[in-house]
Amino acid sequence: MSLHEAPIIVGLDIGTTKIAAIAGRKNEHGKLEILGFGRANSNGVQHGQVLNIDQTIKAIQAALQNCYESNPDLEINEVYVGIAGHHIKSLQTRGDMVRQEPDNEIQAWEIDQLVENQRKTFIPAGDQIIDVIPQDFHVDNIQNIKEPIGFNGVKVGANFHIITGDRNAIRNINRAVEKSGLKTKDLVLQPLASASAVMSDIDMEAGVAILDIGGGTSDLAVFYEGILKHTAVIPFGGENITNDIRMGLGVLKSQAEAMKVQFGSALAEEAKANAYITIPGLKGMPAKEISVKNLAQIIQARMTEILDFVDYHLKQIGLDNKALNGGIILTGGGSQLKHLIQLTEYITHLNARIGLPNEHLAPNHIDELKKPMYSTCLGLILKGYSDYEHKYKDFADRFKKVEVPKKLTVEKEEAKVETEEKVVVDVKERKGKFWDKFKNNLIDLFKEEEDQVIK
Repeated sequence: MSLHEAPIIVGLDIGTTKIAAIAGRKNEHGKLEILGFGRANSNGVQHGQVLNIDQTIKAIQAALQNCYESNPDLEINEVYVGIAGHHIKSLQTRGDMVRQEPDNEIQAWEIDQLVENQRKTFIPAGDQIIDVIPQDFHVDNIQNIKEPIGFNGVKVGANFHIITGDRNAIRNINRAVEKSGLKTKDLVLQPLASASAVMSDIDMEAGVAILDIGGGTSDLAVFYEGILKHTAVIPFGGENITNDIRMGLGVLKSQAEAMKVQFGSALAEEAKANAYITIPGLKGMPAKEISVKNLAQIIQARMTEILDFVDYHLKQIGLDNKALNGGIILTGGGSQLKHLIQLTEYITHLNARIGLPNEHLAPNHIDELKKPMYSTCLGLILKGYSDYEHKYKDFADRFKKVEVPKKLTVEKEEAKVETEEKVVVDVKERKGKFWDKFKNNLIDLFKEEEDQVIK
């Protein structure tokens, strides 16, 4: 894929705390090169929903302006937009289609027809279908087919994951985008966008839950055996933690945010009991001393609530700690909280790690772009590429030549060359240590029992 052939795709993440606009294109190695990057503080969005259209338009335009400043050669008309909010629901359906010519191989258009038929699924009034995602196909009696094109048979069908949202909420997003002088190319569920940015094929195969902790919502996507099994939007995020701190400790919102970022911890027991933060008093009032331990207790309470939701969703779909070998990947701005990994592992009984959106990013980009808070935005670009590669949509401006701006890259000497780690396990040593440990534990166990008997 040469420079001239790949389209430039723009992701627009309309978040509760920030709005990000990122323009990208895949290079010949299939990695994303960032051609423009802009962000602005968000007003008018609460819990992932656009409530004040005028304020949202101003923020979108500010983010776009910053994007153009980073690269004046850019021309942005169409954008992929993320959607979240507690109005998002997902349902599972199954659909079949009898084929006219069963002896011929299944063609791509037949699969498109099968997917399109699902858009007629009955959903409650006031809701609208955002996406229809086939999970696994079946042809006649053959089940669990990943790619049915090329098979032949009388009947083709699939299990589907259908995502719906409130019609008014969708209309507000589209209106804010259009009034900003842009066209919505597609609406994409935010947890799916974040997942595509931080997840590798290995994660997909192993089974993994991806939790994107944003400002207004925490978005969950669960994959198992290479299939999207579940999506959910939890209506709490970093903003709620900040508000809890503001109310609980009687400080200003800006102070609460600063304390959360600089001194916050998701585990109260890890916080120092004798450490205090001094906050200047308002207009002649005495300064305030705030215990770091108290701060951590407030954060832990809200984070526990979010993680309890995650645990509940995983149990609902029968995928607990034994099924998801890939564990849980935390991303989004809220994933930067200290000791969050330990709290997540404690509550969900899954291994946890931070997911950075550099899985598909070309090397030499500035560190700012690799922050978890841009997972959704970079994932939106990847969704656009998926549409382009599968010919789901037309891309008119693919031949425009735009170079990667200098300010978004680092010099080659500075760029860290990431080498693949060799996985070498010394079986004898591992086995020996394991057996010693196991044996010692057994000996200790029996000693304790003997002691009790003697007593």
